[in-house]
Amino acid sequence: MQSGKKFATKLLPTVFCLLSLLIVACGNTGNNSPTAQITKASEDKQILVRPYPGLADLRTLDPPQTTDLYSAQSEYMIYANLVILGDKGEVVDMLAASHNVSSDGLTWTFTLRDGLKFSDGTPITSQDVVYSIDRSLQPATKSPNASYYMARLKDVDKLVTNKVKTLIGDSLLAPDAKTVKIITDKKVAYFLDALTYQTNFLVEKKMIDKYGSKFTDHLLEGGCSGPWIVSNYVRGKEIDFIPNPNYFGKKPLLKKVVRPFYKEADTTYSAYQVNQLDSATIPTPKLNEAKALPNNQYHKDLALAIGYYTLNYLSKPFDNIKIRQAFDLALDKDAIANNVYKGTVLATNHIVPQGMPGYFPDLKRAGSVTDTKAHPDLAKQLFEQGLKEEGFTRQTMPPIVMTVSTVGSADARNSLAAEQQMWQTALGISIKVDDIDFNKLDEEVTNNAGSSKLMAWSIAWIADYPDPQNFTSIQFGNNAANNKSNYGQNHATDVDLQVATQQLLEQADANTSNPTARLQQYNKAEQQLVDDVAWLPMFQQTTEYVMKPCVTNYMSNAFNLVSPDDWGSIYISTATPCADTTNYNK
Repeated sequence: MQSGKKFATKLLPTVFCLLSLLIVACGNTGNNSPTAQITKASEDKQILVRPYPGLADLRTLDPPQTTDLYSAQSEYMIYANLVILGDKGEVVDMLAASHNVSSDGLTWTFTLRDGLKFSDGTPITSQDVVYSIDRSLQPATKSPNASYYMARLKDVDKLVTNKVKTLIGDSLLAPDAKTVKIITDKKVAYFLDALTYQTNFLVEKKMIDKYGSKFTDHLLEGGCSGPWIVSNYVRGKEIDFIPNPNYFGKKPLLKKVVRPFYKEADTTYSAYQVNQLDSATIPTPKLNEAKALPNNQYHKDLALAIGYYTLNYLSKPFDNIKIRQAFDLALDKDAIANNVYKGTVLATNHIVPQGMPGYFPDLKRAGSVTDTKAHPDLAKQLFEQGLKEEGFTRQTMPPIVMTVSTVGSADARNSLAAEQQMWQTALGISIKVDDIDFNKLDEEVTNNAGSSKLMAWSIAWIADYPDPQNFTSIQFGNNAANNKSNYGQNHATDVDLQVATQQLLEQADANTSNPTARLQQYNKAEQQLVDDVAWLPMFQQTTEYVMKPCVTNYMSNAFNLVSPDDWGSIYISTATPCADTTNYNK
């Protein structure tokens, strides 16, 4: 997981790593028996079968259209970018051999590597880079998020309002075949991080000229620039990848990656047990069983991800701050984390997760509460005050509808049922639940900016890059594409305070001179966002998963994305057990 990378609550695909306050990589080399001689398996065994749990299909493979983690994972395999996130969450050059910024902080210059090619052998030049970025920003592309991630690009506002036709030759320059210049309208501390986002991934113009928006159906023909190409895509069944012979970086050691779709998330563990998959999520009732599997198949990692509810400020009664706070304080987040998820999540009041720069340990919950337990008396008091202010009674208030996607997870269904009961007990109201397909939820949330159509929903957000801006300004900023709760853009009586918080976020975004003061600005803003219940955070995610011992050197950065060159180290060994890939070896 809003635009960016969303995912179903408490359902992170494997693998994930996070250590303390520093983002690091972790590798799974398979802790095998010391008496067995483990070597690389034969070439016909170099197939990784890694599922998409709780997903019926990908939403898109067109980078500007991506709003979810699952699509981004596949795009990270098949497309390249000027810069990308490395194993430690740092920005590293990819297509670029080097980059620098001018003394005024406004002009970024990138020098491309030698010998770059698309998967069809067509040379990659600076013109392809500026075309790709400009295309993502073009109004006709209808990207839900490109203009916000690249909001600081000079004259992007003129492009999205059709006052100019293109940014090529304006703020996107290609003075020669190997040089790209990008000009911003002001200095911002996070610009290079935002440039790693998938809306800026390289696409091949001639493929789009030939096939239009359907070019992603023809990626075996060309258009790929990353370490893999799409070899097979059966909608609703699986998507397969084979190495890109023209990739400029480290070539993959695997000969194929198979990603089958499992609409019911809990069934991946059953498939793993009979060696149909190399990795799987774990249903909570199976945790002890998974922990007992030999050769360290069980893994648990903290995630830069928050599961939360959104209460739409344009939908009554959630335009009232006391009612929003009542919904928060009625919930016993500890009980959800410990009794439903059995300690596989961390109850939280935070928007910026533990492990991110700018994490604020002294943050307080709405109502200045310091814990994550339920406060039903205070919740009831605030709720009744809010109803009175709005002229409602429990009988006349609009019926509350929560839109969710439990993706076949019993844990998610049990969590939702417990939360419904907590609201009923503390507030004396019933909650209707609309449990829908994840891609449909993602689409409805994406289209909810400026709308009261979606009243309230549950989803999760995973970091795009290691900067608090990604959990604050990008979610709640003025006209931010991710501001689906319509924070600061509503008619609530406290809207002026919301606008002041948005202005504070803008100051923090632009603060390039004092990093310490910048983080303090984000802390202050986050405290106000939590007071306002801009999100209703429930828990910080951990990832509990199993992986076969034969999968060697599998790494994923703290954003659940495999850095492209890491595929040059991942292989299948002779360790057992391992997924049976006979059916894929054809």
